[in-house]
Amino acid sequence: MSDRLKTVGETLIDLLEANGVDTVFGIPGVHTVELYRGLAASRIRHITPRHEQGAGFMADGYARVSGKPGVCLVITGPGLTNIITPMAQAYQDSVPMLVISGVNARATLGHGRGRLHELPDQQAMIATLALMSHTLHDPNDLASVMERAFAILRSGRPGPVHIEIPTDVMVLTIELPHLHRPAVSRPRADATAMAEAASLCLEARRPVILVGGGGVAAGADIRALAERLDAPLVTTTNARGAFARHPLSVPASPSLVAVRRLLAEADLVLAFGTQMGQTDYDMYATNDFPVLGNLIRIDIDATQLARGPQATLSLLSSAENAAADLLDAVKPGQPRPRNGAQRAEATRSEALAEMTPKIRVEIGILEIIRDTLPGVIIVGDSTQAVYAGNLYYEAGRPNGWFNAATGYGALGYGPPAAVGAAIADPQAPVVCLTGDGGLQFTLAEIGSARDAGANVIFLVWNNDGYGEIETYMVENGIEPEGVKPTAPDFLKIAEAYGLPSKRLAHVDELPAALTAMRRVDGPSLIEIHQLNTIGATA
Repeated sequence: MSDRLKTVGETLIDLLEANGVDTVFGIPGVHTVELYRGLAASRIRHITPRHEQGAGFMADGYARVSGKPGVCLVITGPGLTNIITPMAQAYQDSVPMLVISGVNARATLGHGRGRLHELPDQQAMIATLALMSHTLHDPNDLASVMERAFAILRSGRPGPVHIEIPTDVMVLTIELPHLHRPAVSRPRADATAMAEAASLCLEARRPVILVGGGGVAAGADIRALAERLDAPLVTTTNARGAFARHPLSVPASPSLVAVRRLLAEADLVLAFGTQMGQTDYDMYATNDFPVLGNLIRIDIDATQLARGPQATLSLLSSAENAAADLLDAVKPGQPRPRNGAQRAEATRSEALAEMTPKIRVEIGILEIIRDTLPGVIIVGDSTQAVYAGNLYYEAGRPNGWFNAATGYGALGYGPPAAVGAAIADPQAPVVCLTGDGGLQFTLAEIGSARDAGANVIFLVWNNDGYGEIETYMVENGIEPEGVKPTAPDFLKIAEAYGLPSKRLAHVDELPAALTAMRRVDGPSLIEIHQLNTIGATA
């Protein structure tokens, strides 16, 4: 075959490389093997999960830590339906994910003749939760479709993008297109709007800055802006660690009374890249989030600006562009409000005081992990200690705390997402904090971690079932039912996969166990029973 002629599958790999992709997650099948034809000769690393759901969650964790889109290759039909849950999680949390799937031959689509892995309309099904879903009918469209996909992933609000390639298209030969990484631009508010925003900032005497996951990449400029304005920095779950231990940092949920009081008393609230949705701002569903009298909202998504609290000024801009422009307009040495650090300290103290003794213990355990393993990335599942951290926890680094207990809230997220995080940053310590119930959703991904050599410490928080749901049922006068799934012996599971493991008799053993497992080359497992955390210092 000519050097300028390659199959669609081979060209796909070339285009992924040209766009900076270094890792893909997937399980090959007869409906995707032609997409693998050029993979072995490329510089792209392939990670094999045990389930396509694991592939999607790995891509999610990889994307959050690397800042690059997580890429998945999945078969038509069950492969794609298995990855729908991770795609929905990525959609809710604005995580860039490219899912490339097979689909049956073009001539068979829509006829319902019982082909293997056939769906009535696969592209229409996935389009409801993808920023883009495209079926490649013409092989010569491959380069332009890929360019459009990466433009969407890089220029606007991130999320999942889907491309499906019919099996008869994969094998066709096309002339190799020009391989390049197209330049993209991100939205920037006009100068008049930015001048108005700067004027409001300079006039404010009690400003507060809200930062969501969309603001993390602009962390340095937002921090500098907060210092010039002397404004407390309130971070949502996905932004924790962006301002680690800064005197202005308030690593507490806007659902808490103390944080709401801070916001209600502010004469200006500047919100960067936050959806302002229920799981961060009203997790108890009390419907009494305060009206913000002077809100400047900055978001990369115009539709998002039209949702949620009414803003005094809405700026369609990336957080990076807006923070840089505001920082340029708010010059050092200009009059600024006072007592920002004192307001932040008071809010931190009051927010922590709202926590029950049990929650304070759980927060203290998170701090043990953070302080024992500097630079740690804690990837959580939906478990009690993670809920506690979402209420109040200061991660030690940007992107050092994320989980599935917000937004879509998918159980089983933690283990594969932690593998993806470890692949994205192999030098960082990564701890997967997961419950005995949640771990069983994706238990087999321990084996994937072993295959990939991912340096993940699986920390199993064992509370004998779905403890959070059981507590909720009891508090609401419901006889608990269905909340006691039998767990395996996790140490024996770890042994079966060849992982070193340890069961702790008391939380006091945790620092030494973490230190020992950090020395392991590859994954390891620690189990602690919730009852053995009693008496821990918060």
